[in-house]
Amino acid sequence: MLEKQLLQLAVALACIVPISAGLTGVFEGAAFLGGGSVDMDSHMRYLSGLLFGIGLGFLGSIREIERYGERFKLLTGIVVAGGVARFLGLTYGHVPGVAMKTALVMELAVTPALCLWQHRIARRYRSSITCVD
Repeated sequence: MLEKQLLQLAVALACIVPISAGLTGVFEGAAFLGGGSVDMDSHMRYLSGLLFGIGLGFLGSIREIERYGERFKLLTGIVVAGGVARFLGLTYGHVPGVAMKTALVMELAVTPALCLWQHRIARRYRSSITCVD
């Protein structure tokens, strides 16, 4: 199914962001974003590890993407929660740079759109299975 393959490609490409940003944050710590205290560095490395893990979770779903709806929903919920927290900073007047604004788009638009697309593919897959004799 072409649409499934397109979704798989889209998810694979989208995974580049959390995996690469996560690894960079793990190895560079707070220096990745301009430095900070030892506590901030530790927190940055922790959150980067989570981001890396989220990327791996999505990546591990690609092969049989139609079967991983629950995983997609959970990971998407985590990503959206982070995006909402980031967006909250905007309401306080803390306007981030371009990289963080791009991350916000990934968190509140791209990831939920991919989740909805995965749901559509999974629903089609289930209906094709039940219609076969």
